[in-house]
Amino acid sequence: MELIHIYKAIQDDLAKVKGNLNSVSRIDFDWLSEQLNYVVRSSGKGIRPALTLLAGKFYHYNRQHLLPMAAAVELMHTATLVHDDAIDKSVTRRGKPTIFQIWGGETAILLGDYLFAKAGESVADTQSPRVIKLFSQTLATISSGELSQLCTAFKLKQTRQQYFQKIAGKTASLFSLATESGAILSKAPEKSVRALKEYGHNLGIAFQIVDDILDFTSTEEKLGKPIGSDLAQGTLTLPAMLLLERYPEDNPISRLFQNQDRDRQKNIAQTIELIRSSSIDQECYEVAAEYCAKANHSLTELPEDASHRALVNLTNYILSRET
Repeated sequence: MELIHIYKAIQDDLAKVKGNLNSVSRIDFDWLSEQLNYVVRSSGKGIRPALTLLAGKFYHYNRQHLLPMAAAVELMHTATLVHDDAIDKSVTRRGKPTIFQIWGGETAILLGDYLFAKAGESVADTQSPRVIKLFSQTLATISSGELSQLCTAFKLKQTRQQYFQKIAGKTASLFSLATESGAILSKAPEKSVRALKEYGHNLGIAFQIVDDILDFTSTEEKLGKPIGSDLAQGTLTLPAMLLLERYPEDNPISRLFQNQDRDRQKNIAQTIELIRSSSIDQECYEVAAEYCAKANHSLTELPEDASHRALVNLTNYILSRET
């Protein structure tokens, strides 16, 4: 099922969120307005703001508070991408040059900071101290996950537990922020708040696993960035870990990590080929499917309505997406 059908119940409000995001770039400083306009209008599929709105649909749907929260979640996500590109020195994202590539690292970091500040301002409009605190806690969690990834770059001795901890911090925490805040702002019972938080967490884990699979199995045209980019940054993802387990004695990942500048592209290409010619991608999809099943199980606590069906359909979309 396509996202446009999954979003049907919230399509009009998602458009309003998009309008709120675009308004961020309408400021008096021309040089900053250009950069903001460039990055905000290059937004992705809108999954995170959609999660906020869908989570808020189960009980008291308060647009006055849910719309700014949905915008805040997307601004926070955009800020993390701008920072990630600066840290990784990435030149393309979503098929376009990054802020880092066009304006440089210093500008990218400062622009990301500005987006975080605007996200915080938007969260304040919810008038919910609990959600404001949750937003700050999530920002700390994301930063911790990024630091963990930096500290383990090009290190071969990593466990699956460490991998899941990192993606829980970097990706799943923002998904659970979206769903938990939507539940809180709709005055959901605490049992439902916990259920939606759990749904967001497990969906976020599954989303990142699929992202990590596509980094090896997709194409640069579809991804909008070079394939194997995580490996090039020294990041061990689940497919790479399974390859190391399958070939512990001699494999291109070990050669790449131990001699980063020698035969770099050759080792990355060999890793991609080995993963594509094996069943590793299918094993990873099975793990992602387990997390989607956990996400759907948590929904049993919630009313079976249009939002419930949309969230279930979203787990199916995550597993079948190609970009």
